[in-house]
This record gives sequence, C-alpha cells and structure tokens, in this order.
Amino acid sequence: MTKRILIIAAFFFGAVCTIQAQEISKNALGVRLGDNDGFGAEVSYQRGLNNGNRLEFDLGWRDFDAGNAIKIAALYQWVFNLDKGFNWYVGPGGGVGIIDFDDDFPGNDSSDSYFFLAGDIGIEYNFDIPILISLDLRPEIGFGDYNDDLDLDIGVGIRYQF
Repeated sequence: MTKRILIIAAFFFGAVCTIQAQEISKNALGVRLGDNDGFGAEVSYQRGLNNGNRLEFDLGWRDFDAGNAIKIAALYQWVFNLDKGFNWYVGPGGGVGIIDFDDDFPGNDSSDSYFFLAGDIGIEYNFDIPILISLDLRPEIGFGDYNDDLDLDIGVGIRYQF
C-alpha cells in the first residue's frame, strides 16, 4: 500500500514539475479572419488577466448589398502551455449582433438584433517577436430571428502583442 502511494506521489510530483508556465501578453491587438456567420474579418483585442487566463473582445462589421451589420463578441479564455511558444485555450462567451436590411422601397426597411452564447477552443503560437497567430473553433448558439441556430465559426487570427 505504501509503495503504491509513493508511486502515485512521485508521478504527481513529476507531472507538476513538468508543467511549464506560459507567458500571456498583457495586450494583443489584431484581426481574426473566419466565417463568423458572414461577417468575415473582425478586429480582435485580448487582455491578459494573469499567466493562465485572459479576455478577448471582437468587433465584426459587414456592408453588403442588402444592408449592413455589426457584431460584438466577448470571451473568457483559459490558456494552457503545450510546448515552448505553443498554447491551447478554451473558454465561454457571448455577444450581440444588429442587422439593418435596406429594401428598395422607401419606408420598407427592416432590422433585427440578436444575442448569442459562444464557446471557444483553439491553438496559438507565440513568436519570439511580438506576433501571435491562432487557429480556433467558436460554436455560437443564436437567439433571434436572423440568427436562431448553431453556427460553427473557424477563424485564423494574427495579433500584435504589447
């Protein structure tokens, strides 16, 4: 019994010793390119809270033939180190969107707003220079007439860290 406890304790101690602390930049600003329910590009800002988590805020806008739209997302992320420079992250979030449709007939314009709940899981690489690239999957569940289903948004991000 004591031999088993010593083996478990040694394994636990070894696992704790091999965990590497990742360095999360205090601020990162850039773009995230993805499907994003037709929004395409987003301006993305990340704010590091400590060495293990951060907040991400994204602003997407779109001007198309039938109107224009804006979408704001906020996410909380836990960041875990994989290897030197490589991290993976996961977290919950949500946001709101507003769509303004332009009809050809005066007085016949319509608009819609919705909110959504989101999750985020991804991998990132932190270069020796202050550049961070990422690839993530963001499932979103929308609540509104325009967006009332599950969307899977795959995005690639590039951010400048400061």
